[in-house]
Amino acid sequence: MKRITTVLVGTLLALGAAVAGAAALTGTWMMNAEKSTFTGPALKSQTRTYAVAADGTVTMSFTAVAADGSAVSGGATFKSDGQDNPITGSNDYDTTAIRKVNGSTAKFTLKKAGKVVGHGTRTISGHGKVLTLTSTVKGADGKPYTSKIVFDKQ
Repeated sequence: MKRITTVLVGTLLALGAAVAGAAALTGTWMMNAEKSTFTGPALKSQTRTYAVAADGTVTMSFTAVAADGSAVSGGATFKSDGQDNPITGSNDYDTTAIRKVNGSTAKFTLKKAGKVVGHGTRTISGHGKVLTLTSTVKGADGKPYTSKIVFDKQ
């Protein structure tokens, strides 16, 4: 459950977008379970919603169903400026710092109590219909895990 929550939130953190990529990121995204992979417990489903303000501030929220059937939710408000921002929904990290690479890609760092515990990448496909989040995180139990979560725009 802790790993699933972390994967969910981590995936959410990678969504930092600048104004140039705002149209592609904005909206509702649903997880494609067949294309997603996890080295820890898998998610049954996840839906995330992104809104991007004119100044580039991203507000993200998500709801998910963990492998054990429990509900998970969380979110964050952030910019793609490399600064730490709080995030909810994970026991493995409490802040994210997102840096824009280009209009379709962002890199992110995850921290717990100021210590780096993970990294990841968010990429939006050229046609703007697929969002892919990849991450590697050291869980609260000290064990690393990876995820690749693929989302389809609704």
